[in-house]
Amino acid sequence: MRTVTGRTDRVVVVGAGLGGLACALHLAGSGRQVTVLEREPVPGGRAGRLGVDGYEFDTGPTVLTMPDLIAEALGAVGEELHDWLDLTPLDPAYRAYYPDGSTLDVLTDTTRMAAEISRVCGPREADGYLRFVEYARELWRLERTDFIERNLDAPTDLLTGNLLKLLSGGAFRRLQTKINQFFRDPRTQRIFSFQAMYAGLAPHDALAIYAVIAYLDSVAGVYFPRGGIHAVSKAMAGAAEKHGVQIRYDTTVTRVETANGRATGVLTADGDLVPADVVVLNPDLPVAYRDLLPAAPQRQLTYSPSCVVLHVGSRQGYAKIAHHNIHFGRAWKGTFDEVIRRGELMTDPSLLVTNPSRTDPAVAPPDRHTYYVLAPVPNLHRAPFEWRGDLTQRYTDQLIGTLEERGYVGFGAGVEVLQAITPAEWEEQGMAAGTPFAAAHTLFQTGPFRPSNLHRALSNVVFVGSGTQPGVGVPMVLISGKLAAGRITGEGR
Repeated sequence: MRTVTGRTDRVVVVGAGLGGLACALHLAGSGRQVTVLEREPVPGGRAGRLGVDGYEFDTGPTVLTMPDLIAEALGAVGEELHDWLDLTPLDPAYRAYYPDGSTLDVLTDTTRMAAEISRVCGPREADGYLRFVEYARELWRLERTDFIERNLDAPTDLLTGNLLKLLSGGAFRRLQTKINQFFRDPRTQRIFSFQAMYAGLAPHDALAIYAVIAYLDSVAGVYFPRGGIHAVSKAMAGAAEKHGVQIRYDTTVTRVETANGRATGVLTADGDLVPADVVVLNPDLPVAYRDLLPAAPQRQLTYSPSCVVLHVGSRQGYAKIAHHNIHFGRAWKGTFDEVIRRGELMTDPSLLVTNPSRTDPAVAPPDRHTYYVLAPVPNLHRAPFEWRGDLTQRYTDQLIGTLEERGYVGFGAGVEVLQAITPAEWEEQGMAAGTPFAAAHTLFQTGPFRPSNLHRALSNVVFVGSGTQPGVGVPMVLISGKLAAGRITGEGR
């Protein structure tokens, strides 16, 4: 494993996102002197917080899986997860709604889930589900140590005994093909393959190795931290500061200072030079290269689709929905083709609707509710729509109309607060191609083929976050923090 050369005593982390904070905790636990510089007044990066008229919204991810990874980062400085976060297991993890009017609760208890699938889709599908769980659990076991929680420098690093097991198990076939070996009902096929969108691909194009995302979502469990996902950021930042990490908020870094092939520190917008033996960059990797580092030829990347998110504070509540709700349109493959291949807005959208106030009433005023509505849309490279014009209002109205057609009666009339976040806003926040989902997980943007977390020319510049290894999603970003720290400490070879 390649590691940072030279001294590594003083580390500056640019950005207090989940990856940067995880890295800071692991480094603090190893005895490094760590300073985190964050441009916003609060920690979290994409996992930030928006407060409007008594309503509180998570600005980024809303689905939390694998809390043991948070526990691991806190454990690096001797802290316990339960002392910092109040986690509620969500039951159901999701509620899926289908065009035929049927619903399916995704339950993480496999016995109950098999019964639910049998009730909705029949006993044959339930048998397929149980076989899928065993397959996906083994897939996660095979992938985790050798390929996910490991720094990979070259394709030859993949050559392990577990690679042969993955090959023999069909993990490099197409995800949808593999899913269809277990499920025959379109409803179960969808609920266990839609997660490919998180990796930036249609299920028909993604590799079956990404069935692990469905495993983490549907079997390992989904949790809600009281206070929202942003509470995770606050907890990690608080633990880091308790153990000597200096976090400077409202501090924008403008460039990395270099000399003789090494970073010497970073320069802030206030003209302050912060010296460092190692610089860790948490901004979106292509943007970090573009804005903070000396000019160098950049690799052309294929980006994931983006999304429009509606943050809605409402007078209207709906008793029959769950915390997380997935509403599938009639189209399936065609929907992915529209967004990913043709760069079009979905004509029959599939939507994620999260209702955090159902679990944590404190995020809304009394007798009020918060909703987070996510609709996949093309990124700005695929379709440079003018989101700053009237398109945003038209698309917002369309999404509200779709929700009302799908059972959210009076949704529009109940709105008290509404903020729409589009690819234009994601781009303004420093996300390449206007997408919060970073580079897509195509074959040649995965594992050792994904942009490295160690700069090729500057031997003491390290990257962390979804743009580097292992990739997109809260679990992967937390792991990226540990991997980045390992480049500095030499641990985890």
